[in-house]
Amino acid sequence: MKWQTREELRSLLINLVGFDSITGHKGEVHLIEYVEQELKALNYFKENPELVQTDLLDDGRKLLTALVKAQKPTKKTIILLSHIDVVGIDDYGSFKDLAFNPDELTQHFRTYHEELPNDAKIDLQSSEEWLFGRGIMDMKAGSTLHLSMLERAINEQWDGNILLLLVPDEEVNSAGMLKARETLNWLKQTEDLEYILCINSEPMFRQFLQDQQKYLYTGSLGKALPGFFCYGKESHVGEPFNGLNANLMLSYLNINLELNHSLSERVGEEVTPPPISLMNRDLKEHYSVQTPLTAVSMYNVLLMRQAIPTLTKQLMDVMKRTKVQVETHVKQQAEANGYQVNFDIKLLDYHTLYEEAVKRHGKELVNKRREELLKSRVHGDRDFNTLLVQDLAFLCKDLAPMMILFYSPPYYPAVSSEHNLLVSKVANRVSQVLKDQYSYEVKTLNYFNGISDLSYIGYDSNKESNLKELYRQMPLNEKEGLLKYLEEDIDVPSINIGPVGKDPHQWTERLNIDYSLEQLPNVLADAIKFSFKKSLIVHVKKLFL
Repeated sequence: MKWQTREELRSLLINLVGFDSITGHKGEVHLIEYVEQELKALNYFKENPELVQTDLLDDGRKLLTALVKAQKPTKKTIILLSHIDVVGIDDYGSFKDLAFNPDELTQHFRTYHEELPNDAKIDLQSSEEWLFGRGIMDMKAGSTLHLSMLERAINEQWDGNILLLLVPDEEVNSAGMLKARETLNWLKQTEDLEYILCINSEPMFRQFLQDQQKYLYTGSLGKALPGFFCYGKESHVGEPFNGLNANLMLSYLNINLELNHSLSERVGEEVTPPPISLMNRDLKEHYSVQTPLTAVSMYNVLLMRQAIPTLTKQLMDVMKRTKVQVETHVKQQAEANGYQVNFDIKLLDYHTLYEEAVKRHGKELVNKRREELLKSRVHGDRDFNTLLVQDLAFLCKDLAPMMILFYSPPYYPAVSSEHNLLVSKVANRVSQVLKDQYSYEVKTLNYFNGISDLSYIGYDSNKESNLKELYRQMPLNEKEGLLKYLEEDIDVPSINIGPVGKDPHQWTERLNIDYSLEQLPNVLADAIKFSFKKSLIVHVKKLFL
């Protein structure tokens, strides 16, 4: 075996991090090809080459599956899920050339430790080993652990099948996992599998800066990406009160939305992080002294049990408050300068805007313009989504000024297996093992708060109402296939058992090697073997309920 000792795992991890697998870059494909070659070099897959497969996404990227079957035939299968893509490295600045070389980057920080924030400096100087690098925590450590578990399954012959699933694109659109839903259902039929559990190994996320608590997660937060399209009234800067600047409208929206705790959701002791802007700009293509006519902002909003229609209502309420503030601001400033100005800002959602455009111009013309834009599309999902909103707004310019609410991809359903008997037993087992063997106190949370691909494999209690609302309010809807994958059911209970790291998506991203590659592998292997044994008991109990 070659992926079992601490040093072997460390070497594998360094190799995986070495791939520039930034989402959308060629490194995503190269890393999958590397893992495929490594797996096919194992004797088990030399004898069973058909059990290692790659599946192409529409854009040429690949996902990988590798199935290890139990010696005694069984349907029972555990999925080991991880993503191989990472976010960009511009934040590393002058040493971004070292971002994918953990040993050299960590040594650089040892030499120039004054560059580090205090928290990272303390870790670097501690008795434990910490390695720095892009993706080392999020989540190539998880992929490393899962490859190790696959190898153990080959050699130890566990009481069930292990299916390794590596996907690209988790950090942007989760196109890899959306495609994997089809792949998993196909494998289920062709290999006659029963998925009893999906184990993800995203890293633990701290709840606050000095948090030392160990966590397990029995689900994953949902995510919506609402957008706000502001359409003002253009004017020359020399006559500012003859128009309404779209940037002013957006400014008040941002004040009312950014970090707004009233838009956080609370379930028991768990609270979602508040909304935060991921895009904020006017849509002028060139500089001029004409005020910006249109502007857009998109917000990351995290969900647990709240349904999308409820969120839509809350966001429309925010827009109502913003409308009053903007109108009052302009009126007061105009009066102070000796003008009389009264604007009436219209508030619409995307569906209402579409109906207004159809009312004015007919469904045939509106849909024809949409199809023409689709044929000449050069923008990414979010920019093109905005373009579709803008085109409808131009058709309804008589309504201006106006603010329009819409949704953009990606959408992540909130999922939780908190009430699943097997997941509860596995969580209790892992907590007990970590306490007995390593003296760690572990807390189980219902939702992983970093957003993950588990959203696309678990049960969404609000699926019907959520999809209905998204089809109504997302310009890129079922015709373009961004939601079609969610129509197909795939309900697998899940748990996240992950490594310890800090500062994901920051230049100080780092992994605790002692815990993650020395202690956790044994804990993860025990959890898998325990799951197979307990799954039969859980099944028998269900039969008698």
